[in-house]
Amino acid sequence: MHTVALATAGHLLHFELGVAYEIFGNPPPDAAGNWYDVLLCGPGPVRVGPFMVEPDDGLARLARADTVIVPACVDVDEPPPTELVDAVRAAHAAGARIASLCTGAFVLGAAGLLDDRRATTHWAHTAELSARYPHAVVDADVLYTDNGSVLTSAGKAAAVDLCLHLIHLDHGATIANTVARRLVVPPHRAGGQAQFVATPVPVSGDHTLAQLLAWAQERLDQPLTVTDLARRANTSPRHLGRLFRSVTGQTPLQWLLTQRVRRAQQLLEATDHSIESVAVATGMGTATTLRRQFKRVVGVPPDTYRRSFRTT
Repeated sequence: MHTVALATAGHLLHFELGVAYEIFGNPPPDAAGNWYDVLLCGPGPVRVGPFMVEPDDGLARLARADTVIVPACVDVDEPPPTELVDAVRAAHAAGARIASLCTGAFVLGAAGLLDDRRATTHWAHTAELSARYPHAVVDADVLYTDNGSVLTSAGKAAAVDLCLHLIHLDHGATIANTVARRLVVPPHRAGGQAQFVATPVPVSGDHTLAQLLAWAQERLDQPLTVTDLARRANTSPRHLGRLFRSVTGQTPLQWLLTQRVRRAQQLLEATDHSIESVAVATGMGTATTLRRQFKRVVGVPPDTYRRSFRTT
């Protein structure tokens, strides 16, 4: 049987560990005789959320597993246990497929498994993952990444997406769909985690652009340019660009686009306005432009976003 070893070391989040154990530990009827042998592997009892978990075997067992799952760790600022990092590195060297869930990616990074590979984690920690492991190709928008022998997932529910992806690889679409139906989740979600990220809107405070950003947000339906913003701020376009990068981390045009898309998200969630009306109200002009820019920033078309997030 294909052995799936869940690495239980350090202080773990219970959701991701529970998801992996539920998915890989409960075979659907059509695959009951050819499913996974699931083991909890760790140096000893470990705290998982409010629970204490007793492992089935030690960390050395990871090196003899077919797939190793590294669940999310509680504190990314705390270095992962050295014995866990060494065991994951040894398992990969022995030929195991390594998959991290959420912040478990920091363990893979410490083991050197993310170097020159695409990786992701919860959107709130992607910047830290990239800074700590600069040789990793961190993608903050996707739900999961697949490099063959090394896979990573974004936060929380994206752990389900990656686990279903692994089942799809091992058992095909029919079995993966059966498992998804049992979990009452889609077998494949459109888009990436960008659609779940609340766009920061720095319009308050005492920074130099506070009044200008508030002014611009009240006029997102108008065709604002960098020249318009610079004139309003009584400065040059070049100096305005430097100010925007220091305050928002974006250029003026990038910031404007982000706010237009955010306003479009709000209208799609809370109104029945047509896509054409939303395009006009957000300064996008046409439905075609809105669809193109919205999908580029959010990861899904506005129609799909509305169906997912429409409030009643």
